[in-house]
Amino acid sequence: MNSRDSLARGVTRAAPGTLHARSLWGGIKIAPTPGRVLRFGRGEPPGVELTVGDDDLRVSRRHGELTYREGAWWLRNQGQQLVRLPRGKLLHISSEPVPIAAGYTPLFVKGSGYREHLVELYVTDYDQVLTPRQQARTLAPKRWPLADDERLVLVALGQRYLLYEPEPRPLSYRQAAAELGCLTGGVPWGERKVAYRVDAVRMRLARAGDFPYELLRTEPDGPSDNTLKHNLLRGLVESTTLVPPDLALLDGPLAGAGGPGGAHPPGTR
Repeated sequence: MNSRDSLARGVTRAAPGTLHARSLWGGIKIAPTPGRVLRFGRGEPPGVELTVGDDDLRVSRRHGELTYREGAWWLRNQGQQLVRLPRGKLLHISSEPVPIAAGYTPLFVKGSGYREHLVELYVTDYDQVLTPRQQARTLAPKRWPLADDERLVLVALGQRYLLYEPEPRPLSYRQAAAELGCLTGGVPWGERKVAYRVDAVRMRLARAGDFPYELLRTEPDGPSDNTLKHNLLRGLVESTTLVPPDLALLDGPLAGAGGPGGAHPPGTR
């Protein structure tokens, strides 16, 4: 799967309640049939329908499951490690199952060390089907083109946003430069180089005139640089210009314990 493919950008037309699930190892779509179960974990079919973290022994062979009942998909953690949902909600093996809301939900399976393995979920909403303009083409959000090196820098800087942490803030240029240096085999990434890439994106998007948040300080007492970085990352994530699967870009040749598909807390490598 391409790291830029993401259920955050929407799904194909399907019946209300249909579950779409995706990991770095593949994807699946399941109709909302009462009693239907989707199992995910380190195992492979037929033990699980969706493989997650197949190279990480901290991930259980059957780590979790989603069951359709009472008109919703219910998530249950069956593994020894935590499952993390947006806004910091954690599921332990002893936790009660929780319903998955309609639309997009990323969840992260705790793995070895600092690794977290992404599972994307999307439940088709009734609004996606029962609309007055059923045959009209869906209007995608405005997305902005990024060069490969710009995307890498922004993912490193904004990984807390892509991890759906509560109240995320950007890494410092120094932290991002240190992380990028590890990924590129020691090729130096100084703070100035990172700042230059970020400033170039901010200037380009500000000149375009249709970015939803303020990107440049126009008054001496205007927003701080950290606030402007926050605005940039917030807009890129909300527009799905940057999506959670982009975290795979941080698993470079020297990512060490991170390995394929393991997201890392900011500034820890």
